Amino acid sequence: MNVQQLVRSFAYSGITLPDPGAHLSVEEVKDVFAATYPELTSASIEGPETVGTKMVYTFKRAIGMKG
Repeated sequence: MNVQQLVRSFAYSGITLPDPGAHLSVEEVKDVFAATYPELTSASIEGPETVGTKMVYTFKRAIGMKG
């Protein structure tokens, strides 16, 4: 039996984003990437989904109307 540690990975709008630090919570990772992608501030987090040796969390933009 082999034991493999799963690596976190993050996806947003077809882009794969690296894990900025294992010490950060998923919510903190979202805040880090919100500096580059401001729409992430209101995004939801889905997952993790296991894909190979990765745990993939997906950031989904909130859909709604302004105003």
